[in-house]
Amino acid sequence: MKRVAEKIRQNISLRKGDMVRVMRGKDREEFHNKSARVLSVDAVTMKVTVEHAHMIKRHTRPNPSKNIKGGIVEREGPIHISNVMLVCPACNKPTRIGHNRLADGSRVRICRRCGLSVDK
Repeated sequence: MKRVAEKIRQNISLRKGDMVRVMRGKDREEFHNKSARVLSVDAVTMKVTVEHAHMIKRHTRPNPSKNIKGGIVEREGPIHISNVMLVCPACNKPTRIGHNRLADGSRVRICRRCGLSVDK
């Protein structure tokens, strides 16, 4: 019998809706001074989907019952989390993410450049 490797959920500091900058890959030049929003985060495969980045083409078959037209559909593909950096809303620069614990015991993400909170 084949043994299936367990899929372990990693702790990821990026969240859906964060502004990130693509640092590596084919979209690096396109997003050099632009930031884009994170559409989804997969903690098992360590990948994020970024708005208008890593566009891939999918060939779809028409399905009239679900009102899907057939053809070539272009959509965002997943990017590994190591290839994007969070853009701090305060200093507007790509930064690493740190964590601080507040007085009430809750954790908050902080910018490693300016030290201010990234969370709203």
